[in-house]
Amino acid sequence: MIDPLHTLRLAAVNIDGVMLNDSFSPVIHQFVTARGGSYTAELEAGLFSQSQLTAARTFAEVIPTPLPPEELVREYLAERAAYVAEHPVHLLDGALELLAVLRGLGLRTVCYGGLEKDHFDRYLGAHAELFDGPGYVCTNDFRPGLREITTELFGLEYRQVLFIDDVARVAEQAKALRVPFVGHPSHYPHSHQRAAMERIGVRHLVRSLHEIDAALVRRLDREAAADTVWPADR
Repeated sequence: MIDPLHTLRLAAVNIDGVMLNDSFSPVIHQFVTARGGSYTAELEAGLFSQSQLTAARTFAEVIPTPLPPEELVREYLAERAAYVAEHPVHLLDGALELLAVLRGLGLRTVCYGGLEKDHFDRYLGAHAELFDGPGYVCTNDFRPGLREITTELFGLEYRQVLFIDDVARVAEQAKALRVPFVGHPSHYPHSHQRAAMERIGVRHLVRSLHEIDAALVRRLDREAAADTVWPADR
């Protein structure tokens, strides 16, 4: 008989960068540099895990453009479509095994991200039975979405939900809310997300989804109960 977890009840996993490969960082980097911009940590922070229009406005503030935000979004999505046509989106190594670990420990699981549900249906629809509740939550209208997913959709306490994400802005909100968190930052060479997570004080940073095993989840369960997931002095 599996020893049950005592505090955690739900695991929320980001779709792009956790379940699927990171198909955003390369496109955003190219989108910025091709228009004469410098791809800095500050700019990246203003673009990642924001609504599409907010990210477009941030871009326009840094790199002058005559295009309105809505047109910038359309241009970006067109460039991303061209990129993924040559570099197909795919399940990350260890993604399904991660879900097996989480569900094997008795956790419900839900997927979330900034794109519409058809993105989930296309790439994870064949595994929809591995997710609970709505299955997928589009957070474009309420980025980064930790509060809404935890309290509004599932009616849980912050300490009861484990979030797994590749973006430091999500880690920032997790820290503010004392939410259990595992960071899986991008391996893209120009990405600033790992360094940003380290500055924030993320204690559980992994390079591979295989590192998120039952032992780590049980440790997070104990830390959630004791409110020690996040350092008290940071």
